[in-house]
Amino acid sequence: MKKIFILTGEPSGDKLASKVISQLKKSRSDIEYLSVGGEHLKGLGIQSLYDLNEVTYLGFTRVLLNIFKIKKKIDETVKKIVEFNPDILFSVDSPDFTLRVAQKVKKINFNIKTIHFVAPQVWVWRESRIKHLKSFLDHVLLLFPFEKKYFDKENIQTTFTGHPLLESEEKIKIDITQVIKEHKKIISIFPGSRDSEITVLLPILLSFVRKMNKKYEDIFFVFHSTKKHNKSIQDKLIKEGLKNCGSISDEKIKSEILKSSIFAISKSGTISLEICNLMIPSIIIYKMNFLNFFIIKMLVKVKFANIINIAANEEIIPELLQGNCNSENIFKNVDEYLNNPKKITNQIKKFKEIIKNFKTNKSTEIASSVLIDNLNQN
Repeated sequence: MKKIFILTGEPSGDKLASKVISQLKKSRSDIEYLSVGGEHLKGLGIQSLYDLNEVTYLGFTRVLLNIFKIKKKIDETVKKIVEFNPDILFSVDSPDFTLRVAQKVKKINFNIKTIHFVAPQVWVWRESRIKHLKSFLDHVLLLFPFEKKYFDKENIQTTFTGHPLLESEEKIKIDITQVIKEHKKIISIFPGSRDSEITVLLPILLSFVRKMNKKYEDIFFVFHSTKKHNKSIQDKLIKEGLKNCGSISDEKIKSEILKSSIFAISKSGTISLEICNLMIPSIIIYKMNFLNFFIIKMLVKVKFANIINIAANEEIIPELLQGNCNSENIFKNVDEYLNNPKKITNQIKKFKEIIKNFKTNKSTEIASSVLIDNLNQN
């Protein structure tokens, strides 16, 4: 029996990996799996070595503070992967963790094929990393077509898959009237999945909701959460006395609520692509400690944080970052969009043009076929 080890480092990677593996399971039933994964891979019946939260760290300072803990977890993961002896190590996103593991595994057992999904953002910073990747990666799966030229320079084998989260899916209509009552308009809020993101962004977002409630009476705010943080966010909403708010962690319900939303406020990341794909107008927010932001500003070579804006070289989706990420600015932006239908139409028209270049409409099939091809070569 063939073996694949799936290595992720945070919930978004777990979600991407599950889509590819779900597709793979349709065509191959002779594969044994083991992972470092989360809720989505667990939903496919794939065991994880440990809880994903144990390796989800954000920012340079947190990494430095946890450096020994991270090194221990990397070494532990490498040991387990080598013992499992997979035909393929399928690493997904979170390069600071997954690629360190992949490099060590490759040194110990060169016969394990290393396939990485979601290329490190070398077009943002540290392009020199590509030469280093060549020494231990056999194949890189690309989400965006413009990434290919960077890896071609070093003759690294790549395949453009398109983004799995942009694929159209046949989903059963879910009744959300028990969640959203009184037929109110919905604004979806994505405060992040990491402890540090929620700690920083949640108070700002709650202050924003209070400002909105002074002007609007017909809006219900839904916080899209993870299972880990759902109860704590719900408790906070109750404590703050915000009755027109809720927190949801069920993926199917979250998807249906987002589809029904009139607007979305999202932390910078993969979720912004899903929001755009559903043609929901939005703004991007993000805030981190000053030292992390200063280091990143020194290193990055792009003007924007969001992939839509980067690809367009234009701020199609407003980015409220650092000092600009406050409840007053969020309120002003959302209020301006809600009262200007033309502004909404214009944003949707622009990001629709960008999104279509990120789609192949068969991304999971392409990615799973690469895995199958490499299994057949072993």
